[in-house]
Amino acid sequence: MATGTLPSVVSRYKVPIITLFLSVYIDIFDCQQFVIPFKSPSDCSGEEFFDISSLSCVSCGSNQLRSTTGLSCICKTGYQTLITDKTFITCQQCPTDKPAVITDGFGCVRCPGSLSDEGKCQCPPGNILVERDTNGNLLDEARCEICNGNTPGLTVPNYSGDKCERCQDSFINSSCVCNPPNVLAGGLCFPSGSLSTNVNPSVNYAQLKFSVQSAWFVKNLYSSSAACLVFSNLTACQALGNMCVMNMHSFSSVSTDACGLFNTIFRSRAALSSTQDISYWRVNLPWLYYGDEPGLAGRVLQTDPVPIKFSFRGRNKNTDIRLLAAVYNVRGEFLRWEQVGAGNLQLCPGTTSKQSAAFSFGTAYQESVTDLLDAHPEPLFYDVFLDLGGGENRKLLPLPTLVYNQQYNGRLINQESMKNWYLSRRMFVVDTLSGREKSTSSLPKVIRVVSSVKIRFQLVPRTQDGQVFPPLMTVTYRDVPITDINTQTVTTTFAVEYEMDQNEARIKTDTAIGVMAGVALIYSLLKTVSWKRRIASPLIDAETLLKFLIFYAGDLANVFFAVTVGTGLYWLIFYKAQQFVSVLLPLPAQEEQFVTYVGCAFALKAVQFLHKLFMQVSIDVFFIDWERPRCKANRTVQAAGEPKRDPSPVSIWRTYFVANEWNEIQTIRKISPTFQIMAVLFFLEVLGFSNLALRDPWPILQRSSQEYTPSYSIMLRYGLSSTLWLCIGFLQVIFFTVFHEHFIEDKIRQFVDLCSISNISVLLLSHRCFGYYIHGRSVHGHADTNMEEMNKNLNRESESLCGQRGLLPNSDTQTFQVSLTNRLRLQYDRIREQIGRRNGPSRLMDTSSANQFEQRARGYQTMNHFLGSVIDHAHPDMDYIVRDKLMFERVIGMEFLEPSEKSIFYNDEAHTFSDVLFYGNEATLLIFDTLFFCVVDLGSQSFVLSAVLTCVQQIIFRLIRNTLGRKNLVNKTLVDERFLI
Repeated sequence: MATGTLPSVVSRYKVPIITLFLSVYIDIFDCQQFVIPFKSPSDCSGEEFFDISSLSCVSCGSNQLRSTTGLSCICKTGYQTLITDKTFITCQQCPTDKPAVITDGFGCVRCPGSLSDEGKCQCPPGNILVERDTNGNLLDEARCEICNGNTPGLTVPNYSGDKCERCQDSFINSSCVCNPPNVLAGGLCFPSGSLSTNVNPSVNYAQLKFSVQSAWFVKNLYSSSAACLVFSNLTACQALGNMCVMNMHSFSSVSTDACGLFNTIFRSRAALSSTQDISYWRVNLPWLYYGDEPGLAGRVLQTDPVPIKFSFRGRNKNTDIRLLAAVYNVRGEFLRWEQVGAGNLQLCPGTTSKQSAAFSFGTAYQESVTDLLDAHPEPLFYDVFLDLGGGENRKLLPLPTLVYNQQYNGRLINQESMKNWYLSRRMFVVDTLSGREKSTSSLPKVIRVVSSVKIRFQLVPRTQDGQVFPPLMTVTYRDVPITDINTQTVTTTFAVEYEMDQNEARIKTDTAIGVMAGVALIYSLLKTVSWKRRIASPLIDAETLLKFLIFYAGDLANVFFAVTVGTGLYWLIFYKAQQFVSVLLPLPAQEEQFVTYVGCAFALKAVQFLHKLFMQVSIDVFFIDWERPRCKANRTVQAAGEPKRDPSPVSIWRTYFVANEWNEIQTIRKISPTFQIMAVLFFLEVLGFSNLALRDPWPILQRSSQEYTPSYSIMLRYGLSSTLWLCIGFLQVIFFTVFHEHFIEDKIRQFVDLCSISNISVLLLSHRCFGYYIHGRSVHGHADTNMEEMNKNLNRESESLCGQRGLLPNSDTQTFQVSLTNRLRLQYDRIREQIGRRNGPSRLMDTSSANQFEQRARGYQTMNHFLGSVIDHAHPDMDYIVRDKLMFERVIGMEFLEPSEKSIFYNDEAHTFSDVLFYGNEATLLIFDTLFFCVVDLGSQSFVLSAVLTCVQQIIFRLIRNTLGRKNLVNKTLVDERFLI
């Protein structure tokens, strides 16, 4: 494994025990920021070599220079090597009579021919340079002949067979044979007792619940461990660390597995100095663990910010994330420094712009790729660092790694709370080697592959200049049993996500909901009290409690809606418009509570909407016809010797006409639902406003297909769509209220005018003792006339030649809120019983049903006469007064005065009788449509589907409202349904 090494000289690393203890103590409790300078082999000078253990440049000794690989030192030309431990050598100049250095560098000799540029003897082609005799003694003059491998020469042919060289330095007693009780392993001869040969070469595949005796571990685990422990062999230590990484850094009660052996050697180096002043990085060993102190992960990840400031805009714009990885092969050899990205951790194919989006700060990146398992014959290992920049003084920040599957004595500690996390270093992508049982060339029984690599950046709380804590790289491995390695694939996900502490935002949101819910509770109690007054019931019963819950559901829905829309709009504005990074979007897991609030808002608003729908289709309606019979001018009869005119019956067509108009305005709204949906879709899909909801900081409406498109944020998507829906709805309401109703058509006021022209008043009772009254009594006394007289009447009214239309003299107020006495309501109910009796179709009526219809018609006439006489103050015991409502009464929607003796008619110039129509409940309908659209979108992530289903929902409820409202109108007014077109 690590051939050609001598015992290392470690005395130079010894430090006093008390100094080491203080250093470790300070590191643990102060938890300093671990930052190292960036160095690569090319940065080392000619007198320095690159130390693969410390990742730094180390000076060579005197008369030495860097080797061709740059990873060790060699003697200068003309100097022989006296001693070496792989890392440090001693060189001595050759005497003048023997100027050539032998091939292995451990002696000087005269050459039979010329010298090479490297100061070594050269032989003609086909000859082997012999620098020692058959006994292994160095010749005074080299010969060109076949190498003699007999003892005591201590020389053997090299692997290529082109020269003779010394046998391994680890062999004992000047012999190339490793005699018992010494242990031969990996081409090295180890003294007995240096390390127990009873090692555990098993690789535990916990997901599959079995272990594999790894051929690679059987061959190399003991030799790498022993070479690392006895000779401090750098590649052997790296190889041992790689085998621990292949076991997912897991510790068990067995101390002879790869991680157990590594930990044993780690503890044995406690007396030596640390690497790069990091106590967890022992000399000559790779850095695999941070430490198992409880709470260490929190101190490493959430104590000191990274010395980089991120900004999205301005002169100091900085969104580049530069990650570097030190790459090692499975044998522990350092290969290169590599930029993290395509080809290593980021396996996902795509354009350069799409792949580079992963390293643009603030852009939530996640891509998955399905890769063939046979594309990775040997694993590569990566130590990942964050490049802090700095020009010539370039610095690197090690990325803490959290192996999600790591086991610690059988516990999945990294799936517990942060205080129990065991942070580590180094990772691999695909391991097809450790799962081979019989030999390293056989097919693997199982393959361990990384299923997820997630790099998480956490924003420093209350930062205003874009500071983050050290990023955490979370790695999740998956064990895949092999059936056909040539066709078997596995899916790997690479993600970069950003988060901030959401506790403060969550507390503020919950506080806002709590305070507003308390206000809503008081408001709902007032509504319940008002409802009890309007039904003239002093008792608190189950119906009262149910009404209170329904009122509170509607008000609480408004609370949830206001908070969620405000929250979504806040994140949309402050995240997309910020210059220095101060806020980051909540992660999908952190948005679950927000989704719950949206769901509550929709469910509660649906309860309120259905309740209002039920109330509207069950109101009491009665049309009061003020028309009186007129005598016929062309027909007289004799009665008791005196001529009498036969009275002409009052026409029912005016009542039918008013009823039909009332039926038509039941579902009109202050907006156009079709235009609303089309406008929202136009902004979201055509103009590209939907791109504002993507998880990146760029407020760009149009994006190229060649660019990476991150996922949508639920909060941004909800905030954008709800705000857009509400804004377009409010603009429509303003347009219809200010322009359309004043200059084009106002159907509510037109209905009131129609009642006056038709000489018909309308009484609407939404509660038992509360409702609305539209005074439609004609100022001309009658409306059942011909066209000529009708035009004359209208002209007289336009020229102010007649009285005003109002209920009171010299008043134009025609609409009122009415609060009735209990006595009047009881009388109304007694008459209403006669009208409420049902009858079949007229063509099927027999004598009995005909009499029943006549009884209902008489009941209708009685009700018409009764209500007319009440309006005319003909019943002193059921009289009424007219007054204005107080401003506070209008605000809270409750009447302070109870109509105990007289009913109260409140002037209502705002035409609030529209509250029993869709028209007067536009706010509820608009919020319900908004929530319906957003809830469907949150579930489907499709604005088009949400628009289609919202349109279908509107059509269905409009149809239900029309159908049930028409039936209620027929039942309450005796208007035949065939006349409601």
